[in-house]
Amino acid sequence: MAMDQKIGCSALGIALGGAALLGLLVGWPQYRVYQQRLAGEAALAEAQSSRQVAILEARAKKESAISLAEAEVIRAEGAAKANSILQNSLGGPEGYLRYLQIQALEGSKAQLIYVPTEAGLPVTEARRLGQ
Repeated sequence: MAMDQKIGCSALGIALGGAALLGLLVGWPQYRVYQQRLAGEAALAEAQSSRQVAILEARAKKESAISLAEAEVIRAEGAAKANSILQNSLGGPEGYLRYLQIQALEGSKAQLIYVPTEAGLPVTEARRLGQ
């Protein structure tokens, strides 16, 4: 009986090994298809996530640009009001331009300054430049 048991165990082992090999041969292609499907689903999910991130970044940039534009408009309105107040307090546009000219001259470190005459032309020193 011991011999019959050894032969039975060997036959059972061979049968199990054959069944495992057959299962591997049949199951491997199906597993590869399953694995590729999962990889495709993962790639699709990553692409959708990247798209959503790009959309959110674009929305954030748009909102930032709108806020910056609104801030620039508010700054420009403030500057326009300040200029208007200065202009009116200095007797109109001509007075304001003279004020700006004086401010520019005060900040200048130039040694020679040309002052416009009544005709709006500067007085030049042609004789001095010729020497």
